[in-house]
Amino acid sequence: MYGKFLKISFIILLFVLITHCKNDKKEDEVNNKEEIEQPRGKDNIAYQWAYLALEGTANDTDKFKPRPTVTSRFLGLIFTSMFDAWSRYDDKANTLYLKGVNRRPKNERTIRNKEIAVSYAAYRALCEYYYSDSTLFKNKMIKLGYDPDNTSLDPETPEGIGNLAAKMVIDARRHDGSNQYGDVDGSDGTPYFDYSGYTPVNDADNMVDINRWQPKYFSDGEGGKYAPGCLTPYWQNVKPLLLNSADQFRPGPPPMIGSKQLEEEVKEVIELQANLTPKDKALVEFMRDGPKSVQQAGHWLKFAQDVSLRDNHTLDEDIKMYFLIESVAMDGFIACWDSKMHYDFARPYALVHKYYQDQVIKAWGGPDKGMTELKGQEWRPYSPDTFLCPPFPSYVSGHSTISGGCAEALRLFTGNDKFGVEVELIPGALTEPNNLGDPVVLEFPTFTKAGEMAGISRVMGGYHIQADNIEGLELGRNVARYNFKKYLELIGEGPAKM
Repeated sequence: MYGKFLKISFIILLFVLITHCKNDKKEDEVNNKEEIEQPRGKDNIAYQWAYLALEGTANDTDKFKPRPTVTSRFLGLIFTSMFDAWSRYDDKANTLYLKGVNRRPKNERTIRNKEIAVSYAAYRALCEYYYSDSTLFKNKMIKLGYDPDNTSLDPETPEGIGNLAAKMVIDARRHDGSNQYGDVDGSDGTPYFDYSGYTPVNDADNMVDINRWQPKYFSDGEGGKYAPGCLTPYWQNVKPLLLNSADQFRPGPPPMIGSKQLEEEVKEVIELQANLTPKDKALVEFMRDGPKSVQQAGHWLKFAQDVSLRDNHTLDEDIKMYFLIESVAMDGFIACWDSKMHYDFARPYALVHKYYQDQVIKAWGGPDKGMTELKGQEWRPYSPDTFLCPPFPSYVSGHSTISGGCAEALRLFTGNDKFGVEVELIPGALTEPNNLGDPVVLEFPTFTKAGEMAGISRVMGGYHIQADNIEGLELGRNVARYNFKKYLELIGEGPAKM
């Protein structure tokens, strides 16, 4: 009798195991089919939210004027929120700020659940950082069929995980040194108020130390002038996203007055400007990032979206790529500002005036003057009157740092340096609208070349000397290589060979 019972029990157990295996197989087949048929390129949800993030960035720039440091933090934290939410539906990825939320069971790791979690994370983070565009983001949620008023924090639902991911990022970064809420000690209650008490050695009218940064007068567009103060001079105090510290890769000092190197590099700035070709002008303007500007962090997010379209990315691929790129941009600005504020170095605008005072040189005279001959102290960058020169110290170049870093990050992410993007532009459109050239095509064959073109454009434009550019490119690449290692750990793949 006992043997018969054992036999029946064995048959039942075998039946259960076979049924379970069949169900697992069926579930795997469904998931595999879903993976193959999932939306790609511009149709994947991550790409669509990245597009809206760029719209929010452009509108923020129009509202508050260019503030590339702040923009990089916004984008970095938006894509961190999306990454953390997505990670709970991935087989291996770990979170950065989302704590106490378990990875969801295998049968829940569907594209649908990823889309929901990522969308709620994106929506909540975008509404926090680009709050003036909340209606734009709300309409996107409704169009996707999601309830924007669902504020659930249930860690067992994709809506709850998305909301939690954004909430934990926002809460963790509330007092990260950025002074987003104007409540840091030494602040006056204004968001992003300078609580460091930085005062430039030189003011707009008096040069005390030529080696140090001097504010310059801009046109207010209404016949008057003003000298903008230094943009976020405390940004080196902001907690990095993946770096250990702001000064982790701080470059050595810039060349100083009296050095042969500085003399030659100032001369190079003058010569590059005097010989600007139509394609050079287009490059300067493109990298300066004109109407609907999204700053450097956004510019490289656009480039990343070009890669998404080129390679037909899935949601998973875009989530990871955008997070990596924006972590490099965010940390790159923190590291760049550490160098800028540590050295407080002069820009070519002042250096050319010093070296070439009363000497007649060939230079750009302004929007309606074109190339002409003028005295050294009348020299100016190739830039509109309303934004003659970035209002903060020179060394190192922010464009070079972010472009060198993001280019390296894309190279490491894709495993190949090939880029292949082309852009057609009208030279002078943003700088001298009454002296337009014929359309030209800018070609970016590789990521590395695109980064280097961005860097040299800042020397051509007269905003930086070559040392600012070269050291900036290297700083950015150092940040990218370090962050890529951290990124690999976060996605569960460990360190990679460089």
